[in-house]
Amino acid sequence: MTALANIAVAGSFMTGLGVLLAGLLALANKYFFVFEDPRINAVEDMLPRNNCGACGTAGCRAFAEAVVQGSLDPGLCTVCSADERQVIADFLGVAVGEHEQRVARLACAGGNHVARMRAHYDGLATCRAAHLVAGGGKGCAWGCLGFGDCETVCDFAAIRMDNHGLPNVVDDLCTACGDCVDVCPRQLFSLHPISHRLWVACNNQGFGAEEEAQCDVICNACSRCAMDAPGAVAIVNHLAVVDYTKNTLAVHTAIERCPTGAIVWLDREQGVVKGREARKVIRHEPLATGGRA
Repeated sequence: MTALANIAVAGSFMTGLGVLLAGLLALANKYFFVFEDPRINAVEDMLPRNNCGACGTAGCRAFAEAVVQGSLDPGLCTVCSADERQVIADFLGVAVGEHEQRVARLACAGGNHVARMRAHYDGLATCRAAHLVAGGGKGCAWGCLGFGDCETVCDFAAIRMDNHGLPNVVDDLCTACGDCVDVCPRQLFSLHPISHRLWVACNNQGFGAEEEAQCDVICNACSRCAMDAPGAVAIVNHLAVVDYTKNTLAVHTAIERCPTGAIVWLDREQGVVKGREARKVIRHEPLATGGRA
């Protein structure tokens, strides 16, 4: 067979193979085609595309799919404004849904003006790094380290470090995405419905005079809050714990006799409210470090 004939055979074979594969792809496209509702793209375009996961899905695309399918309602997107959620609901012809706002809460009030440092930490200025090096020198092994990893990771500017090295959560900006919960090496953040106003601003689970000497606003497990709000507050591992299945709106009295002000009421207008017997914190400058590491 001549070279020209070989080329012709090879060309014919490749042409036939190409036609066969094209036919198979056409059949596969016809029989395995999966319809995608075009409204999904439209809803996704209406979303902020932060992919924060606060709605409980893997991202805005997954949320759009769930909303179009009807398994979730538009009201679950905490990043969208109320008007934006309503636009999505109107587009789909569904109810926007009513959902209580959730916010991040910090279980610590031990800023540098009330909590003692055993030693000066000199290293990478992150909470995670300090946590690995003898707890960053902080006397309370449970308290906030104050380097602001939570502020850094928050994409919504909802966390701001105050003058005492403590993060403050701005409720109106918080989307409950959970990034601060994940980044805190001491697990001090948790997500709560905004109606959870009774709050224990401490996570210390130690007990005794040595523990109390480390922080002026520590929960010392005196049990007064549990006595004044039986059933709603209990002492667990030397720490006051609130049972939010109870009517905590009716147990404002739980804060009144707390001697350290560790259990507080988070008032929408007044902010942090302590009980009448809580010792007053008048110091504003940082406490001296107990030693140098």
